[in-house]
Amino acid sequence: MNPFDYLTSINVSKENMMRDTENDELAERDYNAFVVNRGLSYFQDTVMYANEMNRHNQIDNKFQYEFLLNSIRPKKRFSKWFKKEQSDDIESIMEYYGYSHSKAIQTLSVLSQSDITKIKKRLEKGG
Repeated sequence: MNPFDYLTSINVSKENMMRDTENDELAERDYNAFVVNRGLSYFQDTVMYANEMNRHNQIDNKFQYEFLLNSIRPKKRFSKWFKKEQSDDIESIMEYYGYSHSKAIQTLSVLSQSDITKIKKRLEKGG
């Protein structure tokens, strides 16, 4: 089972996936609390529940899942997941200087646009 099956059961179907399976331990092990809480954090009516589970992350997966399943009202909730944007400038700085992503972001704030253009020209590979 993937984490989105758990999100669907919490948000829409209200079917307890950990109780209805033959192998409860496998279902509990497959539950990814981080992904489920992140999926619930996109909505105003569920963000506090996700925050509460983040605060009490030491609780067993089964109890976290059952809390969310029984506390959140059924409603269709779908959103696009935010993804990190990749910048050509950052990629060029990483390749040119051999920096990590975080170090390249720091360097980007120091460099001017003409410096970045020079770096990109030096990294061009001929055909």
